[in-house]
Amino acid sequence: MAGFVDLNIPHLPEKESLQKLVESAAHLGYSTVAINYVVDYEEKKKEVVKPVPPSELFTSLPLVQGKSKPIKILSRLTLVVSDPSHCNILRATSTNIKFYDIFAVFPKNGKLFHVACTTLDVDLVCINVTEKLPFYIKRPSVNVAIDRGIYFELVYVPAIKDSTMRRYTISNALSLMQMCRGKNIVLSSAAEKPLLLRGPYDVANLGWLFGLSESNAKAAVSTNGRAVLLHGETRKAACGVVYTVKKPRSPDEDDSTPATKKAKMAL
Repeated sequence: MAGFVDLNIPHLPEKESLQKLVESAAHLGYSTVAINYVVDYEEKKKEVVKPVPPSELFTSLPLVQGKSKPIKILSRLTLVVSDPSHCNILRATSTNIKFYDIFAVFPKNGKLFHVACTTLDVDLVCINVTEKLPFYIKRPSVNVAIDRGIYFELVYVPAIKDSTMRRYTISNALSLMQMCRGKNIVLSSAAEKPLLLRGPYDVANLGWLFGLSESNAKAAVSTNGRAVLLHGETRKAACGVVYTVKKPRSPDEDDSTPATKKAKMAL
């Protein structure tokens, strides 16, 4: 199995608390974590801050349990959107946008879920697990997202903290599984305290409750996370590339069409 990944370590204002979270993740065996910076328009958190570089968090990165390699720390930007205009920031030339490795979007309604799956240049689409989904997940939107290499994120900490949220998490996850059949799923923590973090094998077992098969659950904490990172790297590399589409030529413009055939077409 590939190295384990947790793509949702919340950014905490206290440096020491964030350090303990990352250290706990490394101790549990995670090779890569992404520190998640959230821009929530409903809470008026509209400013995209520059992510803290790992060198400012640690003078020496924690070593991954069972390996001699230090943990890899990435940055992630998550937009909580309830209006299409909120997505414009992804197209903006903000100086801070370019510093993020992963783009994620948390759509609050069905229209924005469809836009996120089919149009937005993101790596992750977040599924709400703390309340009943206010829209139906539709297979066409999900299929387009899968074809575009976009993954869907489910976080597990709410299911651990509260029995009501556990029901919502399982219900919403099963609704998603019916449409995606276990493909392109990422399981993350969103843990704000080290005690809420779970080891990757325990998270894979939780995936079974969410409707994932054993192989898909293991992929959701390892290879799928790696695929998200690769998608982010490809997206950043493709920035500024111009795509051209060849316009179909009419018979009059097509030099390969014989003159006699052109005359017949004209008649």
